[in-house]
Amino acid sequence: MIIADSDVLIDALRGREPALARVAAGLRDGSLATTTVNSFELRSGARTPAELEKVEALLAALSILPFDEPASHAAGASRRSVDARGQAIGMGDFLIAGICISRGAALLTRNRKHFARIPDLVLARL
Repeated sequence: MIIADSDVLIDALRGREPALARVAAGLRDGSLATTTVNSFELRSGARTPAELEKVEALLAALSILPFDEPASHAAGASRRSVDARGQAIGMGDFLIAGICISRGAALLTRNRKHFARIPDLVLARL
């Protein structure tokens, strides 16, 4: 399973390649999902009713994985590890990583600089 980060989904919504083709292919073969954290980010970032409508249509086509207890454990371990090295990243990124790690899923993101700091997180290529 591949979990799409917000940046990739936003690029796809805006018709930007290679995200558009990658998201379309993942939707066709059922391999693409996202997280409740990403769905929050997309919904809260919609600036117009038309943008929100596009976001809702995309989210309806995806499996949306929750931040649950196993994800909490993975996210906590990730944060302790990254913070101990003095390489802080955003809280939302830890939550997304925890969901991916706890499910053995790869993360599809352009934000490789932050996410590459997280041990045990597999990053997918666009």
